[in-house]
Amino acid sequence: MTTEIEWWEYDDAAELADAVAGDIQFVIESAIDARGSAVIALAGGKTPLPAYEKLAKAKLDWKRVTIIPSDERIVPLGDPLSNVTALGKTFIPKGARVIPVVPKATDDYKAAGRSADALMQDLHWPLDLCVLGVGGDGHTASIFPGPDFDEALNGPRERRALGVMPDPLPPEAPVARVTLSRAGIITARALLIAVTGDAKRKVIEDAISEGAGSPYPIGRVLADVELPVDIHWAP
Repeated sequence: MTTEIEWWEYDDAAELADAVAGDIQFVIESAIDARGSAVIALAGGKTPLPAYEKLAKAKLDWKRVTIIPSDERIVPLGDPLSNVTALGKTFIPKGARVIPVVPKATDDYKAAGRSADALMQDLHWPLDLCVLGVGGDGHTASIFPGPDFDEALNGPRERRALGVMPDPLPPEAPVARVTLSRAGIITARALLIAVTGDAKRKVIEDAISEGAGSPYPIGRVLADVELPVDIHWAP
């Protein structure tokens, strides 16, 4: 492991949300000051939502902020499983540009991935920030074990996103996905992970220690990452 990974521990989820919101705000402000705009990728799921709600109250020049989901389920916009729908409800009213990387549902998940990658090729890159969660099975973004696992980890460096079919499909969301590739994640200027619970902490600690040989996707993503990584954790 060639990177600096720093753990930030909080007493509860509310304290974690305050800290994560503050960190994201700082990155956005810094990017706007540096070049007039910010492009960030935000994780879906329940853990970071309170942080996003706090962030949305920040006095930022939201019209200069572009937000993409770090991964998306291939479902129609407005579907309860859609990550970008939740992000849009929070940030579009503030004036931010929230990009639906899966604008419509399709049975061809590979085509959905190619379309998402083409969208991202038009964005300023690298990302100013990528926020990730980690599942109890060690997946991050939608980098899951399955037929597209190796491509997500080791595909062409210029590929920013791809379609993936988890195997097995997660029971809570049994659909194909579009995800940032490992290259899309690790080229970000800043990488932040937000998780809660002892079980996920153990998964991440094991994954980091195992490095490139880890069976956990998060371990494979973080192996030999060269940028600093901040892990925000609460019980």
